[in-house]
Amino acid sequence: MDMNDAPEPGPEPANLRFLRILVTVLTATMIGGVVIIIVLLVTRFPTPSRPALPDVIALPEGATASAFTRGKGWYAVVTEDQRILIYDAASGDLTRTITIRTE
Repeated sequence: MDMNDAPEPGPEPANLRFLRILVTVLTATMIGGVVIIIVLLVTRFPTPSRPALPDVIALPEGATASAFTRGKGWYAVVTEDQRILIYDAASGDLTRTITIRTE
């Protein structure tokens, strides 16, 4: 028996051809969906805005800042000597000093 004597394959059955086309369409749809989701995530999420920080903060003599926070119309600096210094955001003036007691 010779290799050339092997029977030639017959035509592909219709249901197998349909299944092959269905899998190809599903693959293309999934790839397209993933690309669309990635594009929507990239374009819809806003770029994070950074808060406007004061250029200079005048701390009292000998104070060293350890933390900073800001609110609407004010910002605060926590110092290493356990004080909270609250400043007016518009003028930069020190408006209140709060001493933290640790017991």
